[in-house]
Amino acid sequence: MTARRDDPVEAGIRDLTHDGRGVAELDGQPVFVAGALPNERVMLRPKGRRRRVTEAELHSVLEPSPDRVEPRCRYFGRCGGCSLQHLHYEAQLRFKQRSAEEALRRVGGVEPEQWLDPVPSRHWNYRRRARLSARYVHGKARTLVGFRERATTYVTDMASCPVLAPPLDSALGELSEIVTSSSVKARLPQVELAVGDENRAIVLRVLDAPTAADSAGFRSFGERHGLDVYLQSAGPGTATPLGEAGTLSYALPDFDVELEFAPTDFVQINAGINAQMVAELVAAAAPEPGDRVLDLYCGLGNFSLPLARHAGSVLGVEGDAGLVARAARNAERNGIGNANFLAADLAQRGWSFLKESWDLVILDPPRTGAEAVVAELAAASPRRIVYVSCHPATLARDARAILEDSRYRLRTARVFDMFAHTHHVEVMTCFELSARS
Repeated sequence: MTARRDDPVEAGIRDLTHDGRGVAELDGQPVFVAGALPNERVMLRPKGRRRRVTEAELHSVLEPSPDRVEPRCRYFGRCGGCSLQHLHYEAQLRFKQRSAEEALRRVGGVEPEQWLDPVPSRHWNYRRRARLSARYVHGKARTLVGFRERATTYVTDMASCPVLAPPLDSALGELSEIVTSSSVKARLPQVELAVGDENRAIVLRVLDAPTAADSAGFRSFGERHGLDVYLQSAGPGTATPLGEAGTLSYALPDFDVELEFAPTDFVQINAGINAQMVAELVAAAAPEPGDRVLDLYCGLGNFSLPLARHAGSVLGVEGDAGLVARAARNAERNGIGNANFLAADLAQRGWSFLKESWDLVILDPPRTGAEAVVAELAAASPRRIVYVSCHPATLARDARAILEDSRYRLRTARVFDMFAHTHHVEVMTCFELSARS
């Protein structure tokens, strides 16, 4: 009997892609298989090409990898929030370390003098920030709340999520019911979670004004779970609490710093890893009492304020004017008078502060990297540049540009597992001006 085209075929998995898919080979061509792990024999069903890549669906695992574990989340494999729950945590760290090494070497042609050991994360309930989709489905007569499904625009039908901080880790099903019972069920596309050390909040994006009964239901849900509920009608600045709301903040006790933030502000999603990363960055930068420090993409002052405790002065620069204002208030609130903040679009060139001399420069850009800034860093001639990246490929590109100035060397690199069970990699690198310069 001749096999049909959609019959599963046997294959061996030889590698993982940078986004955590297994790599098999069929007819001499690579095929990418979500859910498969290296050194496994699997049955797969080819799905065709997507974005010039041949993909296949995992049908069954014949010979599992010794690193394969049972995913804790029942939605794993469908939900796009996590891609590596089936991989033992230690193996996840090795995968991320290898991904970072390969990106620096392959994309940038660079390598640090020393790779420091990866910094592991707590495995569950680590996400203090999350943006979830919400969609009313007429066929199910209810609103789904969750992350997007893997490789689709559909919303995963979730009642729980073990990587979210409490209480939403176990309250998504109830939230779905509350939204479904409201008059805005078809006009509420997004839910955000924001967790501070003491207070917690959710932001409901509402395209139409809720009724008084809707607001009462949302507020009651918040009271049951210790959440302040905000309604957001347009941009982030329109988020308004239903009733009184506590202040969101997180402490960095090693530096006697507490940072306040709004529920729609960007903060690093993993509080424990962030605290370790701040301590590591300050140690790597090694500020001295008279140093001038330039902190680019500074956000709320996450690095600026701890650095200011040890340096002569800090200038933090950020593109979001709202974050700049909050960073300045955080400096005042912490009694830090040697940190100033400036709003500037760092994708543009020609900023006057880049023509000044700086002892230390900190870079913490978005996924697109810091290409425009790096092109102008030579004039500043800092003795040390610490670059924190959430995208190893753009880090590699920018590292190559920094090292084109032969005065610099890439001294260290280290992976921080900011996003456990996902393929995302956070890397900190430290560049140093050579002694001979």
